[in-house]
Amino acid sequence: MKDNMIKEHERVVLTAALPEAGLEAGDVGTVVHAYADKRAYEVEFLTLTGRTAAVVTLEAAQVRAVNRREITHARELETA
Repeated sequence: MKDNMIKEHERVVLTAALPEAGLEAGDVGTVVHAYADKRAYEVEFLTLTGRTAAVVTLEAAQVRAVNRREITHARELETA
């Protein structure tokens, strides 16, 4: 799936770390808003208990669609 095919409410994978948000490459988030040109997205990252860890605006190159053969992985956040 190409980046320009990512839609709202789809899960995406972060392709580069965002230390200021406490996020690492490989973290999985949900698109809560796709800008009309599909060049940027608002993505929410949740803890496994459903708490919002971060909501960030990302350029299309900073995320990718999930692959059907991938599995999520748990890690502890550095920030509370």
